[in-house]
Amino acid sequence: MHAEQEGPIWSGTFWNASWPITWIVGPLMMVLCMAIMMFMMRGHRRHHAGDSDALAILKARFARGDITRSEYDEQRRIIQA
Repeated sequence: MHAEQEGPIWSGTFWNASWPITWIVGPLMMVLCMAIMMFMMRGHRRHHAGDSDALAILKARFARGDITRSEYDEQRRIIQA
């Protein structure tokens, strides 16, 4: 007679390291997590790149004389905040 184990699925052989699906699901989860982190970091870099573009435009406007020094300083503080 074969005795079945009682309890939740994760306490039995389902997550046993010798079970083949563990070797498939584990690396897939790691790759998925890394992809999510890379996607999030890429978005963060784009945000900062946009800030430097805005600052470059602001510097060009100041150099052309379109804005005063006080306007330049105020807008630069806003961009860098």
